[in-house]
Amino acid sequence: MSALITRLARYGGTLVWLACLAPLAIAAESTQFYAEDIKAAMGEHLNAVFDKDGHFRLTDDVTEEALVMTFMEIHDPVRQMDGDTYFACTDFHPVGEEAKVYDIDFWLQPTDGELKVVRTKVHKEPRRSLFGWYKHPRYTFVGNDIEYLYED
Repeated sequence: MSALITRLARYGGTLVWLACLAPLAIAAESTQFYAEDIKAAMGEHLNAVFDKDGHFRLTDDVTEEALVMTFMEIHDPVRQMDGDTYFACTDFHPVGEEAKVYDIDFWLQPTDGELKVVRTKVHKEPRRSLFGWYKHPRYTFVGNDIEYLYED
């Protein structure tokens, strides 16, 4: 099935309308999501996965520790990574340990017109220094790809 696509183009210094037949899949525009959409999707996700006490549970993929945490905030900016992948970074602290902060990353993708979380990962873990707790990074981003900072 095809659709008629028209667009304005410059031809020899004059603006002209171009028309061509294109597959319908190309003609259909994908939904663009904005910062408020990403934050709203994150809010819906977190509300859906919080336990009955309002805590977020996650098994750390490195330490295999079962974390029970309290939500603190979504960082700004949230962003589109590439294509249809969106990203939000958040802070949580273990229940009763407000000074120990985990930075948790979430990747989202559209499903049936709505953004859904497809991946969750501990980005930074709490470490103690002479000056108190800080968030120690496990990886960084090179473009949209993860680059691990330390070998296991």
